[in-house]
Amino acid sequence: MNEYLQLMKSELMVILIIFILMFIKLGKGLPNGTLLSLVQLLLLINVAVSFGFNETGRIFNGMFVHNELAGFQKGILSLAVYLISLLCSDWLKDHEHMPEFFMLMLSALLGMFFLVSSDHLLMFYLSLELASIPVAAMANFDLERRKSSEAAMKMVMSSALASGIMLFGISLIYGISGSLDFATIWGSLRNEPLHIMAFVFLFSAFAFKLSVVPFHFWTADVYEGSPVAVTAFLSVASKGAVSFALFNILYKLFPNLSAPWYTLVVVLSILTMLIGNFFALRQDNFLRFLAFSSIAQVGFILVALSGQNSQVISAVTYFVLVYVFSNLAAFGVASVLRSQLGIENISQLKGLYKTSPALAWALALGLFSLAGIPPAAGFFGKLFLLMAGAAKGNYWFITIAALNMIVSLYYYLRIVKLVFSAPDGEQVQEVKILKPVGLGLVICSAGIVLAGIVSWIYDHINSMV
Repeated sequence: MNEYLQLMKSELMVILIIFILMFIKLGKGLPNGTLLSLVQLLLLINVAVSFGFNETGRIFNGMFVHNELAGFQKGILSLAVYLISLLCSDWLKDHEHMPEFFMLMLSALLGMFFLVSSDHLLMFYLSLELASIPVAAMANFDLERRKSSEAAMKMVMSSALASGIMLFGISLIYGISGSLDFATIWGSLRNEPLHIMAFVFLFSAFAFKLSVVPFHFWTADVYEGSPVAVTAFLSVASKGAVSFALFNILYKLFPNLSAPWYTLVVVLSILTMLIGNFFALRQDNFLRFLAFSSIAQVGFILVALSGQNSQVISAVTYFVLVYVFSNLAAFGVASVLRSQLGIENISQLKGLYKTSPALAWALALGLFSLAGIPPAAGFFGKLFLLMAGAAKGNYWFITIAALNMIVSLYYYLRIVKLVFSAPDGEQVQEVKILKPVGLGLVICSAGIVLAGIVSWIYDHINSMV
């Protein structure tokens, strides 16, 4: 029993929070403000539980594996959910179905935890479904907006298609190996046509979840139509969990298929960076802009994946941590402006610094990090990704990635310039920053700075791989 409690502490903590919310909802209930504060406290405890006291072991006949790295990755996902609860307080405190929203989000987080620890394809698939289905329901939580319903429908359809593709790939793998256990499958897959076909189907399903081009068509519409809290969860927590799971699957199942793996990843990475960057240049809606920005960032993750070495896991884990702080800083500002002023377009941000300097600086710091400008942590995140990808000696590929970083500088700095420009006419109204939102922005800003200058963070991640 002690072993179960130690290895599944993060999962059990999330289940406990879900049950607490359920009992509160079934009882007399609590005012939204009080309930939100309680949930934020419980999520903070969950962050501490996830990061601390991680043991190594296997349970459920080896289907569930936990180690220090898995615990750290779960801590990153827990931190993302905690920050979302702070940064989106404006929207959450006024929503009549806030308990249900958190129950769905925590259910998806639970699925992500099992996804990170899966060492069996059956458990892996069920975990992925648990991490996906609640998000489709969450996308429809702006009940009065038609776009929210459209976003939920598109999310359901894309998730269903990705699940079908993945199941077909899993079926092929089972037919080849006669097993769903990772250790058994590893010795069965070779560089043969049927095996490569199984790999392509499985990778395509991941590509849908990560919004890799050309599987990205759902992303911008879902990001725009969903509540900002859901968009932030999709962009940060969901992509982070799927990235962790993708590397787990590829390194445990397909090390013998390095040639098709490398070719597929290089082609998709170039397409993803190019399409993400050039479509981001054209966007005025802030959430659609962040959608294409996140697509471009996934392209850089694939650059690291092409390296096919142990450094890749360290680089991606560090990048996801930095990405949590950077992207959520931008989404936090978007949530405040959308909730209080109804601002959704980039052009409406002109002169934001004059009335809300705190929001302007938080947004600028987040965009600097996403652009990869030193000393922000995003610079080192992308540097480590490029270094991991360069292990193959494919310098032409790394050069293309570096040129895409230069392109991204333009559209990120364009927004920063707009925010700090003098308004032409009517300026942006002053907004009230709630204490939880302010705390979230401070944590994100501090994370962007500290993760970039404190070297032991990457060293610690590297030591766990």
